[in-house]
Amino acid sequence: MTQLRSAARSYPLVAATIAVAIVGLVLLATPARGAAPWIVGGYALLVAAWEAVGMIRQLLAGHAGLDILAVTAITAAVLVGEPWAALVVVLMLTGGEALEDYAQNRSQRELTALLARAPQRATRYVTAPELAPAGAAAGEAAGQRSRGADESGTEAAETDLTEDVDVADVQVGDVLLVRPGEVVPVDAILIDELATFDESSLTGESLPVEHASGERIASGAVNGAKAIRMRAAARAGDSEYQQIVRLVEQAQASRSKTVRLADRYAVPFTVISLLIAAVAWIVSGDPVRFAEVLVVATPCPLLIAAPVAFLGGMSRAAKAGLIVKGGGTLEQLAGVRSAAFDKTGTLTTGRPKPRRIVTAAGFSEERVLQLAASAEVYSSHVLAAAVVSAGRDRGIRLIPVIEAEEYATNGVAARVADGVIRVGKPAWVAASADGLFRPDLEAGELVIYVALDDRFVGAIVMRDRLRPEAAETLAELAELGVERTLLVTGDVAPTANAVASELGISEVHAECRPADKVRIVSEVTPRPLLMAGDGLNDAPVLAAADVGFAMGAHGSTAASESADVVNRFDTIHGVAEAVRIGRDTVRIALQSIWAGIIISVGLMAVAAFGLLPALAGAWLQEVVDLVAILWALRAVRGRSRGRSAAVPQRATPRVPSEKAS
Repeated sequence: MTQLRSAARSYPLVAATIAVAIVGLVLLATPARGAAPWIVGGYALLVAAWEAVGMIRQLLAGHAGLDILAVTAITAAVLVGEPWAALVVVLMLTGGEALEDYAQNRSQRELTALLARAPQRATRYVTAPELAPAGAAAGEAAGQRSRGADESGTEAAETDLTEDVDVADVQVGDVLLVRPGEVVPVDAILIDELATFDESSLTGESLPVEHASGERIASGAVNGAKAIRMRAAARAGDSEYQQIVRLVEQAQASRSKTVRLADRYAVPFTVISLLIAAVAWIVSGDPVRFAEVLVVATPCPLLIAAPVAFLGGMSRAAKAGLIVKGGGTLEQLAGVRSAAFDKTGTLTTGRPKPRRIVTAAGFSEERVLQLAASAEVYSSHVLAAAVVSAGRDRGIRLIPVIEAEEYATNGVAARVADGVIRVGKPAWVAASADGLFRPDLEAGELVIYVALDDRFVGAIVMRDRLRPEAAETLAELAELGVERTLLVTGDVAPTANAVASELGISEVHAECRPADKVRIVSEVTPRPLLMAGDGLNDAPVLAAADVGFAMGAHGSTAASESADVVNRFDTIHGVAEAVRIGRDTVRIALQSIWAGIIISVGLMAVAAFGLLPALAGAWLQEVVDLVAILWALRAVRGRSRGRSAAVPQRATPRVPSEKAS
């Protein structure tokens, strides 16, 4: 009974329609049966008038007024003495809203689940326990052990006073307690020596991931078997999972474009329906034929089935780790004919390893690495993580940093007691340091340069591996009909050419600045074009492409916000899967539309010859509507191929900006 009351409050017109039907049926069994048609017909005309107001608003907003068929059918049915048929059409209109809500909830299940997992509360120490400064939070050595942990590196104690707070109240620098099985509430630096996390909701990695003291842990990760302490590195609104939530909310809110496909068929379908009804009336001389035709012409497949198919496609994408920001994006994905790729973090793993250190006179390899790692702790770039990790592996103690600043697309500067450390691109470092020289590089290598004040101290040569699934992804795109692929990167030509050669990409644009990438992508044909990237300097080109695809597992926030599709999992297979989902979704939406139209036209033809009474036709149309919606829900499942939906490799959920891509 409670559920019925809730449904009645949610859908008052449906409840009112059912109530009127019950009253009418009861009256038919009484001496007052003559009042039933008047009550039923009067109610139907009131609903028709209400729908007509909404239809006019839609027309003024520039949308085709599909409801004109239903409004005309209701009015005509009442006028020719078929009030019960009119009531069934009213039930279709009002019940369609309930059916649409059900279908939307079913199709958006994955998106809703993402929102439901968002952290809401946090446990904060009122008085911070006695701790050794940890990693980036204090500018000291990543991996330095907390004095609050015991010799076995076990968990944080709850003897210090803690308080339960809303996640929005957590400030940067707060020390948090995360109990076993709890969700990390904000991006934070691990204080305890070691901890294990379930990061499947962030990266798709099904196995637990181990992190050491000083490492940054993304919000949304689930703590393992022991309580741990963390130092907040970002407020809730700036943390990893909240960025995902914002993208999901944006995707759910962007429904205006999903009706574009249906709008293309709205006017022709309306004209054909009215024409058939008018001809039937004129030829037969019976106005009842006009009503009988229109009651089977109600356009539910266009009004509901197409949007449901698009929402189903978005839900299927979410299950594959892809956040699609609207139905219009799915339409663009369905037609993609060209694809362009960034290199670092997109076609490569984005987790480069140092291969050798080149030093200037008077500096050792350990000193160069110490200077670089001390500054890179404050950088969110993917290369920074590799440098800091290399320093930790060598047991190098980092230099305390007084202040630091990251310069997007160039590098990071950090002031220490000995001067200012600069780490980054050669031109940027050379602008303030003398004696810079470039080491010889092998194919696929990249390098970052290090200076202290006005002296060049050395360079760290690194190599990033190709993603093992990159070649298969490009092959899948070709199978899906993508005719042209390009590599568009800021990296040097030898490295870019080596990567392109290994993957079979014939068109390479290297050493591109952000403006160059935008220019190149804007000139590419055939269209639509998909651009995949992950770095800060990819944000402009992702916004300029027909479909921007951001590698969000450890890509930059700016790239994710500029893109139309964000891949939460660390695999390039998401590109092929996104195109496949787009094609499947549009195909299913078109099938739903055409199936509904063909069946409706067939029923209209039968009704035009007087073989289908209005009441029976109205009920048959309800069946057509249900079939169209169920067919549209197939978009939730679709067909996955290859390794697109496979569990990706382990990803470290950092959010880097781009220094060299």
